[in-house]
Amino acid sequence: MSMILPPAAGDGPAAEMTPGGSPAPVAAPGTGSPRGTSVWQDAFLRLRRNPAAIAGAVIVILFLLVAALAPLIAPYPGEAVPGAREITPGVIPGPGELPEHPLGLDRFGGDVLSKLIWGAQSSLLIGVISTAFGLAGGMVLGLLAGAFGGWVDGVVMRIVDILLSVPNLLLAVSIAAVLGQSPYAVMIAIGVAQVPIFARLLRSSMLSQKGADYVLAAQTLGLSRRTITMSHVLPNSVGPVIVQATLTLATAVIDAAALSFLGLGGGRPETAEWGRMLTYAQAELGIAPWLAFLPGICIAITALGFTLLGESLREALDPKSRAR
Repeated sequence: MSMILPPAAGDGPAAEMTPGGSPAPVAAPGTGSPRGTSVWQDAFLRLRRNPAAIAGAVIVILFLLVAALAPLIAPYPGEAVPGAREITPGVIPGPGELPEHPLGLDRFGGDVLSKLIWGAQSSLLIGVISTAFGLAGGMVLGLLAGAFGGWVDGVVMRIVDILLSVPNLLLAVSIAAVLGQSPYAVMIAIGVAQVPIFARLLRSSMLSQKGADYVLAAQTLGLSRRTITMSHVLPNSVGPVIVQATLTLATAVIDAAALSFLGLGGGRPETAEWGRMLTYAQAELGIAPWLAFLPGICIAITALGFTLLGESLREALDPKSRAR
């Protein structure tokens, strides 16, 4: 009768067993993840162990919750001025001076805490919609250039080069000035400025995927170019684009505040928006510096959250990082 002996000391480690008695999944050579785990599952596992990713996710989730629950948690409506009678020439009540206004009042008598909460909702809408617009436009151009190549690629990339020749903020300012002063003009302006970034990234990712072994195998099987592009090449090329969209959200929030600071966001002076709050805080810096500091720190923390999450996601999806 033959016996199954445990491996000798030089034969390699024995397989680990699960509590149920079955062998545990074995990590694939050169990776830190078990066999059968997809790239996105492996990235999620890496993000859960990354302190920077956790910090970024906490900031982003908190930002989203504040924006979504603004009607419930904000003490006053966004354009309300409940403390107008408390404002006198040269005197603006600050944080802690009035119990009903814990963060003080602005120059119009609006509650600063309420303005910050409603401003989170406004910045979220502008950032997400403008990034989605830029992502959609960039993916269309990148897909055309990467799928067809030839003269189509040449025409598309010349359009992208023209857009890239103008700095993003200057291009956004020009578009917003032409379209008029409104939040929709700001969204379109920021989105158009982001289109070339996504277009170039998707095109380069698709071109690198076209020479992969699975594409050659699909061509050998007789699959059409459309099927190969839409069912295989495109899904395997969107990873870097999604990572860039996360990073671009941080830029979109800053650009939205910058355009509102320049007076291109439209709306009334009392409208709750972080960039607009910075605009009207300039004249009061000598007597009420918190009016500029509070919205500024909100913009910085929000951008930091999206940046930490995006950079961590990029690292988690990097093949060189997964091989360590």
